[in-house]
Amino acid sequence: MIRTALILFAHGARDPDWAEPMHRVRASLREHAPATRVELAFLEFLPPNLRDCVESLVGEGFERIVVLPMFIARGGHLQRDLPLLLDELQREYPRTRFELAGTIGEVESVVQAMAGHALTLIRAG
Repeated sequence: MIRTALILFAHGARDPDWAEPMHRVRASLREHAPATRVELAFLEFLPPNLRDCVESLVGEGFERIVVLPMFIARGGHLQRDLPLLLDELQREYPRTRFELAGTIGEVESVVQAMAGHALTLIRAG
């Protein structure tokens, strides 16, 4: 069986409290799928970065790494920077399969959840 890990990949910020929702997502995933390895990685400002996270997982024997961008939409970082970084990692770790998932904010169920929340705000008044 192929050992698979999921990396929640977020932008990062200078304020570490910014990452609190990402930690909650990871905690929820770990609670609902305890056999699945779920980690966080950040593009900038907060540790670990994607490279460090991948190096750790590969060192532990994970053969498939799924990267889920925790962004609302695909901007320059996801269109240019992340694919380049994943290409570099793929060259460094040719025995590891890297998969880039769709951006979380563009998934229809997430879009509908955001719209549903907005509707509750305007209906509450």
